[in-house]
Amino acid sequence: MRVMKLVGRSAAVLGLCAVIAAVVVVGGATASSGKTAAGGQVCVLMPDTATSVRWVHYDAPALKAALTAAGVTSQFYNANNDAQTQKTQASQCLGNGAKVLIEVALDAGSASAIEKQAKAKGVPSIDYDRQTIGGVASIYVSFDGKQVGVLQGQGIVAALKANGKYSKHPVVAELNGGSTDANSFLFKGGYDSILKPLYANGTFKKGPDQFVPGWDNQKAGTIFAQMLVKTGNKIDAVVSANDGMASSVVAVEKAHHVGPLPLTGQDATPQGLQYIIAGWQSMTVWKDTRILAKAAAKDAVELLKKQPLTTTGSVPNGKAKEPSYIIPPVALTKANWTQIYTSGFLKKSDICNGAYTKYCK
Repeated sequence: MRVMKLVGRSAAVLGLCAVIAAVVVVGGATASSGKTAAGGQVCVLMPDTATSVRWVHYDAPALKAALTAAGVTSQFYNANNDAQTQKTQASQCLGNGAKVLIEVALDAGSASAIEKQAKAKGVPSIDYDRQTIGGVASIYVSFDGKQVGVLQGQGIVAALKANGKYSKHPVVAELNGGSTDANSFLFKGGYDSILKPLYANGTFKKGPDQFVPGWDNQKAGTIFAQMLVKTGNKIDAVVSANDGMASSVVAVEKAHHVGPLPLTGQDATPQGLQYIIAGWQSMTVWKDTRILAKAAAKDAVELLKKQPLTTTGSVPNGKAKEPSYIIPPVALTKANWTQIYTSGFLKKSDICNGAYTKYCK
């Protein structure tokens, strides 16, 4: 069982599962609603259900709502972190008459093959959240990945200043995302842009630095435990690429009687926010998937209608330029976390429940 399931996932989030199950069909079944627009359907290929709660609880319902509001029928699939399954699901999607694919890539090879297969059938693709390097998508819709990492790097610096370790040459460990995900390198490039100068001038000491296969939270916990052993528990801060892996770090800290340490995250999950208000996590990066979903749905409808795409510019994809719609992320800390519910993204009760209620007063 994954570590994050063992360390107090919010009861409120679990309670959402029954609702989400009616919207997202995991592992290959389809779901559709609304009127067909421009004579076609949109197929959404989600990556997994376990590395982050966002795919099931945030992205899928937001996309479903945006597509339904646009009057577009939709098919939702989840590959459970298996690239071959995603390829099979894409073929099924195309066989079911999909006219546009919205894809969260699992790796560049399989995702590129999916996009090329779709293009051969006259079906355009949208790179959603993760860019498919070498792919042929019509547009990349995501958040500013490097800025996500910059916010995480700044979060570690601020947390080390706050706990008095900044001037004591702290050892900073890095738990990067999956190496097959292009976003992992954007995030790492962002926080390394903040941390490398501090390593170079001796302010910080560079600790263990490792990618976590498939963003697997359980593997993240194992890797961090090994980092502690390797350094004799001499780690003063941890850059964790997302909240799921951060939860694994917290579990290991508690088991080893270490910490709380300055610790980053991403995705603004209820559990990540609970750890922030309780002092176990320093910050998370909020990516408002409602904005992302609306942008992707708008571009999907434009592709269906063969209209010009709504973009914010373009980004490199190999030697080519890929049209893009890039959204700025937001850093959340104990000082400003309440905007997650005042904005309506989550309910206050999703975070302020059980043992964490006392931190919300």
